[in-house]
Amino acid sequence: MIDTVLVAEKTVVSAKGDGPSVEVSGAGRRVFLLTLDVTKIIEQESLEVSVHGSADGAAWGAKAIVTFPQKFYCEQTPLLLELTAHPDVKFVRAHWEVARWGRGVETPMFEFGVRLREIPPEVLREASAEAKALA
Repeated sequence: MIDTVLVAEKTVVSAKGDGPSVEVSGAGRRVFLLTLDVTKIIEQESLEVSVHGSADGAAWGAKAIVTFPQKFYCEQTPLLLELTAHPDVKFVRAHWEVARWGRGVETPMFEFGVRLREIPPEVLREASAEAKALA
């Protein structure tokens, strides 16, 4: 069961960047819960975090597999990462872009972290059954 971080908790950034690569090839199911936790921010700035995949951990696709909604405030945001449609992806990593506008200092500042947790098969079965019952 994979339970790890893509960006360490309370990482402070002021420019775009990438987190370390994380191997996900050992996952039983290829469905994960991502959690973005923005803990500090200054006014008039934005943060965009996406997740990219790689077959070898060296060459990364230019297009993100999944992207969190753009953030302007401190908050915690969950997002589903489903890799079943990407069988070649064995590694993932977070990428972030930051922007700042308005008055004051022009350098953005964010403190955030991103966690990756494999969703257990029993939870997926239960959710699928509930969805079918509602349909």
